[in-house]
Amino acid sequence: MSNNTIIRAEKLNKAFGSVRPARDVTVHIAERSVIGLIGTNGAGKTTFVNMLTGYIKPDSGRIHFRDRDITGQEPRKITRLGMARSFQIPQLFTSLTARENIEIALSVAGLPLDQADAGLARLGVLEFAEMNVGLLPEGVRKLLDIALAMVGKPEVLLLDEPTSGVASEEKFDVMDRVLHAAREMGVTVLFVEHDMDIVRRYSDRVLAFYDGAILADGEPETVLADAKVREFIIGEEVAHHA
Repeated sequence: MSNNTIIRAEKLNKAFGSVRPARDVTVHIAERSVIGLIGTNGAGKTTFVNMLTGYIKPDSGRIHFRDRDITGQEPRKITRLGMARSFQIPQLFTSLTARENIEIALSVAGLPLDQADAGLARLGVLEFAEMNVGLLPEGVRKLLDIALAMVGKPEVLLLDEPTSGVASEEKFDVMDRVLHAAREMGVTVLFVEHDMDIVRRYSDRVLAFYDGAILADGEPETVLADAKVREFIIGEEVAHHA
C-alpha cells in the first residue's frame, strides 16, 4: 500500500485540558479509497479530520500529504495543496443563489467564474442554480456545500456527516452523487458518519474511533461486527433491538 499512500498520519496526539481526543493516532490512507470514520460524540473522529485539514494543530506527531509534511499548516494552504473539506452544517451564504455561492468559491480559489455551472452539474444541482440557498432542501444544501469544496478539484475530500439533517429517503441519493463525482475525479474520500447503513454501503474501509484512539480498522463488515465496536459505538442500537 505504501506506493499509493496519499495521507500518512503518524502518532498524532491532542489534548484540551484533561480531555484527549487523539492518543497516538496512526493512519495511512490509500489514494482513491473511501474511508468511513465512526465513533460516538467525543471519540476523536472530527478532531482527526480537523488535524488533517489544519483547523487544529496536533500537540505531537506528523501529518504527510503525499511526500509533503503539512503538520500544523493553515487550512487555506492545505486546501490549495489539494485537501478540501465540507462541514456538518453547510458553510453557505443563504441570502445568495446557488450559482453565486459557487462563484464565490471559484473566486477564492482563483478560478474562472465560467466554471460555476460545471461545478453545480458535477453534484447534480444545476437545476437549483438560480434559487436562493435559504430556500433549498437540506439535501441540496449539503450537495452544494460539497460542490464548493470540489471546485479546486482536490485530491482528498473530507466530509463531516454528509447525510446529517438529510431526509432518510434522500440520504442514499446524496452519497451516490458525491461518490460518483469523486470517482470520476479520482478523489480520495474520508467521511464522518453516524448512519451505519451509509457506512456499510459506501466505505471501502472503516476507522472506528473510541476515546481518542482507533478501536478497529478494516473492511466495513469486519469492523461493524467487531465486539468492541458493537459494545462501545453501536451499543445503543444493539440495545434497542435486544
